[in-house]
Amino acid sequence: MGNDTLNNLSASLLSQVSYSSSCSVLESRFQYPTFLRTIPSDEHQSVAMAQLVLRFGWTWVGTIAADDDYGKYGIKRFKEIVEEAGVCISFAETLPKLTSPETIQRIVRSVTESTAKIVVVFSSDVDLSPLVEELLRNNVTNRTWIASESWVTSSLIARRPNIMSVLGGTLGFAIQRAEIPGLQDHLLGIDPYQDALTEEFWETAFNCTLSYTRALRNARAAREAGNATASKVSTRAAIEGLCNGKENLQKLNSTYSDVSQLRLTYNVYKAVYAVAYALHNLEHCVPGKGPFEGDTCANISNFEPWQLMYYLKNLRFNVPHTGEEIFFNDGEVMGYYEILNWQRASDGGVTYTSIGFYNSTAPASKRLFIDNSSIIWHNDMVQAPRSVCSERCQPGTRMGIRQGEPVCCFDCIPCADGEISNTTDARGCIQCEADYWSNANRDACVPKTIEFLDFGEALGITLIVIAVFGALLTFVVVVVFMMYLNTPLVQVNDPLLSFTLLLGLVVTFLCSIVFLGKPQPWSCMTSQVALALGFAIVLSSLMGKAALLMLRARAIKASKTAAKAAKAAAAASEQSPDTTAIAPAAPPKNDIDPIKPVHQRVMMAVCTLIQAVACTVWLILLPPHPVKNTAAQNIKIILECDPGNIIFICCVFGYDVLLALLAFIFAFVARKLEDHFSEGKCVTFGMLVFFIVWISFVPAYLSTRGKFMVAVQIFAILASSFGLLMCVFLPKCYVLLVKPERNTEEMMIPRAKSRDSKATGTSASLSTATEANGTTISTVSLND
Repeated sequence: MGNDTLNNLSASLLSQVSYSSSCSVLESRFQYPTFLRTIPSDEHQSVAMAQLVLRFGWTWVGTIAADDDYGKYGIKRFKEIVEEAGVCISFAETLPKLTSPETIQRIVRSVTESTAKIVVVFSSDVDLSPLVEELLRNNVTNRTWIASESWVTSSLIARRPNIMSVLGGTLGFAIQRAEIPGLQDHLLGIDPYQDALTEEFWETAFNCTLSYTRALRNARAAREAGNATASKVSTRAAIEGLCNGKENLQKLNSTYSDVSQLRLTYNVYKAVYAVAYALHNLEHCVPGKGPFEGDTCANISNFEPWQLMYYLKNLRFNVPHTGEEIFFNDGEVMGYYEILNWQRASDGGVTYTSIGFYNSTAPASKRLFIDNSSIIWHNDMVQAPRSVCSERCQPGTRMGIRQGEPVCCFDCIPCADGEISNTTDARGCIQCEADYWSNANRDACVPKTIEFLDFGEALGITLIVIAVFGALLTFVVVVVFMMYLNTPLVQVNDPLLSFTLLLGLVVTFLCSIVFLGKPQPWSCMTSQVALALGFAIVLSSLMGKAALLMLRARAIKASKTAAKAAKAAAAASEQSPDTTAIAPAAPPKNDIDPIKPVHQRVMMAVCTLIQAVACTVWLILLPPHPVKNTAAQNIKIILECDPGNIIFICCVFGYDVLLALLAFIFAFVARKLEDHFSEGKCVTFGMLVFFIVWISFVPAYLSTRGKFMVAVQIFAILASSFGLLMCVFLPKCYVLLVKPERNTEEMMIPRAKSRDSKATGTSASLSTATEANGTTISTVSLND
């Protein structure tokens, strides 16, 4: 029945109860106010098909629909639901209403070329039949078909030879089936001569005719075509083509006598009973209690169409023999479908096995029921097929959409370091928090490893032992100097500066231990400030010592110049006896040490005080503090000390560098000043070691990460401290302990380095020149 016919009937308010028009467009009460049906709307079937696809996790399906309202609206609603749920349509084809081999072949190519293993078909059996023939011809297998109710139990499809090779394992939705008592007996007992319809059916079913005249006419036509040559033969042929009306309908291998799948027939049964009950209720209306204006009733012999429509809409009855309750909800019945599975019968045919149902009136979670264990899939498999464009992305990966392809076609891209995904098919990865990092599988954030150079680990213990050894060694030197405090070697260059120098070395040795362990506010401040002050004490003490050595060297150089002048004057007087030569005055003896020990101590104290003031300001304004460094290494949190302000730390340690440069320059100038332990050379070499260590520290520090940066820093502190201790104090300890005979005042007299072992002038002449000025100068020649 077409839409135009329905519109005309609705306009005349004639009631229509359909048993097969399931198209969802007919739900419109505005267009079709008098349309009712005993078959569920395709809206329910589309939803049921979509839930079936989602139930098995199929995300990559193809669709085929008939070119009519049934196919178009049914498949359209199906697509809307599944696409909203994330399912992609691999191909969407339309079956032609008129036979078109080219179109059918194109559809077959779409099916075979697609990777989708699930094909949803919304079509009648008549429209689908040409496609099935082509599929059989091309032996298209390894597909699972989802059938609509219009063809799932169709014998036109199911009875084709070898159909299970193509459609085996098909799942489909069928309307309710019922047994109608007496129907089979009625069908088998019909009288072929009852009317023209039964006569036509009989002749078609048995391929014969009930009319002798028509049989004879058919025989003559066959003779004229060359099939018979004699009248006797024609008569025999006519009798052979004649039905006797007693043929056995039960022996027919057709759907006529098959009452096992009474589905559409049951809808007819219900529709007829619905009209019958409506007429019954209309007839038995009690006057004065009627439903119409004034409590009137309709006249069964002369009622209006709208009056019958009233009773149909408000009808509620139980179908005889089945007990199913029928009522129309706005012209519709509930959506109930039986889910069938095409399984192979013993004779190679099709058996429709019920595996579940769909009930639209049940709670949402219970509408679809499927017994998975009773399903036999294509090729007699018991495992449900997979139909996906791309395999699911496991936790630890994210979906990467391929350009120009449906969203179901994607690549699984591993999450980057520090990101995770803990769900399947994650659209994106989640960034871990600052103190967390992704595990190896990138499916969970785990706490980062906290790293710092601990006291208890092997490296920490080694550094502590070295630092304590350095401090003890320094203390031993202090003890040695205390034992020989009054000897010339200790007294020669302000012993107090020597002790402050040793004190500074003890501070630097011990402050390196504070760098170990978990950084705390006190340890960060103590380590940095103690290091800066310790080196300030050491370097300012060395600078005070080196300053004296430098001034001694300059004084001796001045004495050397005066000695040369005296020698030249003496030579001139010998050559000219008449001329009195005046020798230049040599510097007095007391001017050999231009600065006193107190000056050195003041220099050391002032330099140290400046550093102390700078450190105090640093601690008050922006002190060092512990921080968590999460940027240096991804999987670790490095606990370290932040200097607080880069300007302050540069100024503080830059000041130490300045003191070191001054001490080195002073010592370098005095390197040629010789005594028996060459103190100028020792200080110069010690400062060279100091610079080499700290210059090497910079690239080593920048190339390491984590706790090893602290280890490099401690190593530089210890190495530079050991370098100064060994270079400055080892020669003195050697003289004090091993060569005590050199520890005399004569050995402590500073002198310039001689060029050779011979004097270039006579002692008498040099003595004469110097005695004139009251000064005693060594007879050893001086360098220029």
